[in-house]
Amino acid sequence: MSKATDGILLIISGPSGVGKGCVCAALVAKDPNTVFSVSATTRSPRRGEVNGKDYYFISKEEFLQKRARGEFLEWAEVFGNYYGTPVAEIQKLLQEGKNVLLDIETQGASQVRSVCPEGVSVFILPPSFEELERRIVTRGSETQEMRKIRLAQAEQEIKLAEQYDFCIVNTDIEETANAVLDIIAKVKAERQLHND
Repeated sequence: MSKATDGILLIISGPSGVGKGCVCAALVAKDPNTVFSVSATTRSPRRGEVNGKDYYFISKEEFLQKRARGEFLEWAEVFGNYYGTPVAEIQKLLQEGKNVLLDIETQGASQVRSVCPEGVSVFILPPSFEELERRIVTRGSETQEMRKIRLAQAEQEIKLAEQYDFCIVNTDIEETANAVLDIIAKVKAERQLHND
């Protein structure tokens, strides 16, 4: 159970290409008390990604060892790669009063919500499926076959949006980030009221 002085664990999900990473970056830039949880992954870095900042890029063997030791709050295999959230780092940040952002897919989000019911879940939706497809194509980091797989996965993930505490349509990064900051303020005020 979290204390009123603890930070908020913010679970951000949405389909590939919806702009979750950009929204999280905007949140961190706008609020010095909000930090990004760095996940571990076995996938190769994309252009411009930095180890320890964007992800901890580790081998499959190292990932499986950490998983066996229970070092992940959640983990999932997505498109043939493993992703996981290191639990110790998150606990430390929350106790320091930081709001911790988890940019994770729906499978991992479900795991986190089951073990951390005090977490606040936000699903980021695209303005339209056509716009989502355009964003994935523009990103230019996947083959045509991988884009088809991602879009099929996106259709399935969007169906899970109703399981989240909040849903926000991402038409503009700044507006979406501000909407998430409003959610954080609302949840903190409710928790303070409940603990007074």
